Amino acid sequence: MAGAAAGARAWIGTLVFLLLAPGTVAGVVPWLISGWRWHDWGGAAWVVVPLAGLAIGAGVAFLLYAFALFAVHRGTPAPVAPTETLVVTGVYRYVRNPMYLAVLAIILGQALLFGSWWLVGYAAVVLAAVVTFVKGYEEPTLERTFGEQYDAYRRNVPGWWPRLTPWRA
Repeated sequence: MAGAAAGARAWIGTLVFLLLAPGTVAGVVPWLISGWRWHDWGGAAWVVVPLAGLAIGAGVAFLLYAFALFAVHRGTPAPVAPTETLVVTGVYRYVRNPMYLAVLAIILGQALLFGSWWLVGYAAVVLAAVVTFVKGYEEPTLERTFGEQYDAYRRNVPGWWPRLTPWRA
């Protein structure tokens, strides 16, 4: 029964963190910036709107999948309630930071859909903040926590540009 309770806590914590962090960064703030007003792309809409939709849809799908992997591993992506094991399955076999890339895809998809240079600038700020967080906190913490296992993972799986084939530990 304790295992079931831990699993439930992991799923609840993951969902709460999903709503608070990416929900704010990729949803609330872009809405505040753009009002989610569609840009009139005229004759180019047949190309621009599907591209924007693809970026947003793929970003949401990868974000949800990456978050679910943390709950499956009985933890959350939140630094206050991490997993006990290093998550190196699913999309994490291709790239170390799929959640951050997914959030950026969602923001840039909205920038395209809404024709907002302000959202492009916001995406640049988010990228700078994320890279700073990853380099200053996340990677050193994973290094201390998982040691050689994380070192091997970091050597074989790129942080920002996905591999073409999955890494097999």
